[in-house]
Amino acid sequence: MNDPERAMLLSVHPRFATAILAGTKTVEVRRQRVAAPPGTPVLLYATAPTMAIVGMARIASVQVASPREVWSASRTSAGISRREYDEYMSGATRASGLSLEGPVAFEAPVPLAALRASGAFHPPQSYRYLTDEDLRKVAAAVPESGATLHGVLSDVVSTQPV
Repeated sequence: MNDPERAMLLSVHPRFATAILAGTKTVEVRRQRVAAPPGTPVLLYATAPTMAIVGMARIASVQVASPREVWSASRTSAGISRREYDEYMSGATRASGLSLEGPVAFEAPVPLAALRASGAFHPPQSYRYLTDEDLRKVAAAVPESGATLHGVLSDVVSTQPV
């Protein structure tokens, strides 16, 4: 896949997924370098106890810098305290701040059990890029009531190179 045409699956704690989808958290921080261009679709996987893909957003920009610089730029948008940030970043030499835009909550979240029913599916510890096969598995797991997600997946799959 070309970089600008791939989708990302991002694992986040449920409270962060809720804040991203509400628009109150617009920056997600990671301990490693994230190289994703603006416009990359991001499917949000809420970890336990939710364990489901609950919505999506798009990457507006990515800042890769020292943890101190990323905190400086994102502290009002990251949705975490300085103490939580410092604990998470402990020992990291690089950090990424993913600015997210256009959050959409799915009316029918896709539970992990449904994702696994269509074959082996493993949510990432942090994030991973989705293959065409992954996207087809997600689409197959979406209930008919998940019109929003079906539309998003159709758009993403149709932009994947053949």
